[in-house]
Amino acid sequence: MMRDLLSLRDLSRAEILEMVDAAERMKGELASGTLRRSLTGKIVGLIFVKPSTRTRVSFEAAVYRLGGQAMFMTAQDTQISRKEPLSDMARVLERYIDAIVIRTFAQEDVEELARFASIPVVNALTDHSHPCQVLADLLTIKEKRGSLDGITVAWVGDGNNVANSWIYAAAILGFTLNLACPDGYEPEQDVVDWAKSHGGGKISLIKDAFKAVDGADVIYTDVWASMGQEDEAEKRRNAFSGYQVNSELLAGAPSRAIVLHCLPAHRGEEISEDVLEGPQSVVFDQAENRLHLQMALLDRLIGS
Repeated sequence: MMRDLLSLRDLSRAEILEMVDAAERMKGELASGTLRRSLTGKIVGLIFVKPSTRTRVSFEAAVYRLGGQAMFMTAQDTQISRKEPLSDMARVLERYIDAIVIRTFAQEDVEELARFASIPVVNALTDHSHPCQVLADLLTIKEKRGSLDGITVAWVGDGNNVANSWIYAAAILGFTLNLACPDGYEPEQDVVDWAKSHGGGKISLIKDAFKAVDGADVIYTDVWASMGQEDEAEKRRNAFSGYQVNSELLAGAPSRAIVLHCLPAHRGEEISEDVLEGPQSVVFDQAENRLHLQMALLDRLIGS
C-alpha cells in the first residue's frame, strides 16, 4: 500500500491510474458541492526550502478543501537553516502532524525524511523529480483526450526534474515519450537506464525538436533555467535557441496536439506568447489540476 510519494518510480501502473481517476472524481465532487471533508482533524506540514506559487497554494487549498489544516514553514522558520539533521526533524514532526509535504533541492533529503518519519512524506519538488506535477499533467491529458492509452508525449527543452518524472511515467504506463534536448542538457542517464530496464514505454532521445513533435498528442516544455541556475541563464539561452515551442514547431505536430507548461513561463524564451495563449494551450487547466490531484493524494495518504 502506498505510504509516501517520493518519486513516480515507486508507484505501480494501477496506483497511478487510480490516483488520476480519484482526482477526476473529486474534481467533480468539488464542483457539485459533494466533496467529502476527509481531512477533518488532520494537520499537514508544508516545508518549502524552495519558493513556490502553484505548489504551495494548491497544496494549502487541497488541505483546506478537505477540511484539514495546513502549517506552512520555510527553511528559515525551522532548524533546517541551522543544519538540524532531517532524521531528528522527522521524528519530532511525526508527533505533531499527520503528513509532511516538502519542496527542496536534494532528493536524498526527501528520502531521509521518509525513512525516519512514521507519517507520510510527499515530494513537492526536488532537483531530481516532480511527481505531483506529472500526475496532475496526466489528469489533464486524460480530460482532454479521454484516455492515457497509446499517447505520444514530446518533451522539448531541458532534461530537468520534470522530464525525469515524465520518463518514469512513460516507463510505468507504457506510452511513447520523445525528448528533444540540446547536447549537455539531456535527462539523467540513470533515470533513462531505470526506465529501459523496468518499463514498457518507448522512450527516445531526439535532438531535433521537429522530429520529436511529429505525431505527438502532447507537447511539453519548461523553463530553460530552473531555480538555482540563474547564473547559467545566458549560456542556456544560447544552447536552447532552437528549442522554443512556437507556431512554427506547432505546425509540425498534429492539429490535435495540446501544449503543456508547468509554469511559470518565460514568454519569448522556451515558449512563444501566441502558443501559450493559443487554442492548443491548456496550461491553466493544467495548473488547476494540481489542486485536484493533490486532494486525491492527501485523501489516499491520510484521509478518514
